[in-house]
Amino acid sequence: MTALHDLTAFELWMGYRTGSLSPVEATRAALARIAAWEPQLNAMYITDAEGALAAAKASEKRWRKGEARGPLDGVPVTIKDNIGTLGWPAPVGTAAGDMNPGRVDAPPAARLREAGCVFLGKTTMPDFGMLASGVSSLHGVTRNPWNTARNTAGSSSGAGAAVAAGYGPLALGTDIGGSVRLPAAYNGIFALKPSLGRIPINPPWLGRVTGPMTRTVTDAALLMNELTKPDARDYMSLPYEEQDYPKLLDGEVKGKRIGLLLDIGVGTPPQPAVRDAVSRAAKLFEAAGAIVAPAAPFMTPAMIAGMNVVFQARAWADFELMAPDRQAKVLPFIADWCRGAAGLGGAEVMRGLAQVFAMREAAVAATQPFDFLLAPASPITAYAAEEACPGNNLAEPFGHICFTVPFNMSEQPAASICCGYDGDELPIGLQIIGHRFDDAGVLRMAHIFEQLRPALHPWPEP
Repeated sequence: MTALHDLTAFELWMGYRTGSLSPVEATRAALARIAAWEPQLNAMYITDAEGALAAAKASEKRWRKGEARGPLDGVPVTIKDNIGTLGWPAPVGTAAGDMNPGRVDAPPAARLREAGCVFLGKTTMPDFGMLASGVSSLHGVTRNPWNTARNTAGSSSGAGAAVAAGYGPLALGTDIGGSVRLPAAYNGIFALKPSLGRIPINPPWLGRVTGPMTRTVTDAALLMNELTKPDARDYMSLPYEEQDYPKLLDGEVKGKRIGLLLDIGVGTPPQPAVRDAVSRAAKLFEAAGAIVAPAAPFMTPAMIAGMNVVFQARAWADFELMAPDRQAKVLPFIADWCRGAAGLGGAEVMRGLAQVFAMREAAVAATQPFDFLLAPASPITAYAAEEACPGNNLAEPFGHICFTVPFNMSEQPAASICCGYDGDELPIGLQIIGHRFDDAGVLRMAHIFEQLRPALHPWPEP
């Protein structure tokens, strides 16, 4: 029998409908799981047991009266530190952050509160979200439940660990360069980086999205039904399209043209175990009738260097205005990285931005011959937990995100789904990339792969 904390959102919904399960039971199970794992993982910034149980009791009353708000009413969820949430601070992972309680829910939190979700608390992230790691000046080190000596990736570090460890079936992360897909890969879960603007956020920015992080594709689709609802605060959002995402999951891969991208042109080359796992995934699609062909590398060193300049300059613009005592609170690795932009001129930043748009153009062009691309979500599996990036290499902090970041800049939907394990039993993420705005197609392909892949390992235990 499946443990209560391991049930999916869909399974909880079915149990709530029949009365065989209750939101209070599910919430207590999630809180017990948090209590059992947190001394090892440090995935939670805030755990609001009292508030969660109150919300669960209110949901239970709605289900008993036949007044449930929908499938996610009473389903536990965690919210990433940087997503504005009423009553909870959003210090963006840094000890130098704003510790004042939030005065309003940001759009993703607002939609899930309206849906009746039970907010368990907030998950950890690195300083300013500018690390694909679980290291933070405020939160400390967040650890991977598959091996606590290893990294969770980031910046949705706590969210990835929370879902893998059973802190409720749903989590909200954000992604500006790989920040839901990389933790999904390292923690063996599913995550969707939607098309830019598909899920309203506040504030929006170049490449920045909120994404669902779950154990199953169906649960992510249930979240998409709520998260995609319109919110005028996102002035970069797409026109709202009312879709029932779970009903769009069924389909065939036969005849689909799939590009296999094992070399993107820059950054860290895929480890043999990663390359082999992604290649095996492509063969499963091919056996199911897809037409698989190699996709050519399209990234250049100038593109990744230009992106670094733009993000570094953006961070420096904020960091420079901080008082010295606040600057001293920032993670030294990030503070040093910010200071690297101190001497940049406007022309250099604009040349960097031009390379970001060249990256965007190249990513879209690389996808054109195909219906979808397959690639590693990360070229490596989880590295040491205490490292801000592999080897703490400040000269090349983004080498391990080169397979994810171009699809933020190009606004294309992309997902990470577990496709195997390395020799140390650490999860490997398959990235599925679609054309701009084809979020439903990416979810459908992930759902097909979910049925094609071999059985996954049991979820880790504390």
